[in-house]
Amino acid sequence: MTSPRVALWRNGAATAVSPDEPVVTAFDLGLGRGDGVFESALVAGGATPHLDDHLVRLRRSAGVLGIAHPGDDAVRAVVAAAVGGWPADVEGACRVFLTRNLGDGTPPTLLALLAAVPAETLRQRTEGVSVVTLSLGIPADFRAGAPWLLGGAKTLSYAVNMAAGRHAHSVGADDVVLTSLEGRVLEGPTSTVVWAAGGRLHTPPVETGILAGTTQARLFTRAEADGWPTSVTPGTVADLHAADAVWLLSGIRGATTVTRLDGVERGDAGLSGRVRELLDR
Repeated sequence: MTSPRVALWRNGAATAVSPDEPVVTAFDLGLGRGDGVFESALVAGGATPHLDDHLVRLRRSAGVLGIAHPGDDAVRAVVAAAVGGWPADVEGACRVFLTRNLGDGTPPTLLALLAAVPAETLRQRTEGVSVVTLSLGIPADFRAGAPWLLGGAKTLSYAVNMAAGRHAHSVGADDVVLTSLEGRVLEGPTSTVVWAAGGRLHTPPVETGILAGTTQARLFTRAEADGWPTSVTPGTVADLHAADAVWLLSGIRGATTVTRLDGVERGDAGLSGRVRELLDR
């Protein structure tokens, strides 16, 4: 098995270090308060083919939190330090972390962690997932007027997301679709929701405070070019049940077919192959 790797930005340069070497102080605000942002980029063929999309979103997230950004060149450098020499036949997940460090004018902490994509993730990519819907407990339009809730930012504060996943596992499901207080579809804890209905691909509006999906954006651009119309739609769980197909999209897992929703088996109308072909182009 390929060993995990770590790289960090230190004294103006990217350095690869042993995974066992301490790289942050225990007082780092990213550790103590989740005060930071991150991105997860797929490593395929020994490269990061979609890194540019993640750089844009990392900068956007840092801006929402008011965290100083060291520049895209610094992020590229730590990713390159981690990915350099990675086997071309092993898919990897490169996670970039940017935290506030100690605050009070200290430079941000910038790290890149690289590990092989877990076997369970690869299984879900090919076999699909069973999903339950869970309420996030806020109205769909609330975060748009509440910037302190950090809607649309990919922050390190993922405790609720992980708890949702554990709850899904406890009831025999693999993953979650989060919904608003009034039952509108939002997103998965680590994914964007896309469904096919009426000859179109649909996804929820980012104005609800969900994270703008890089994989979803790439799919919609390629689908439109291929003659498959797309739409930003304020959907409901009923819409998902009535859809021809439902997928959870993420940078590492790709387009994962939802095969069961709230205990109800469902198919994909043979559309998953087309979705994957578009993403693989």
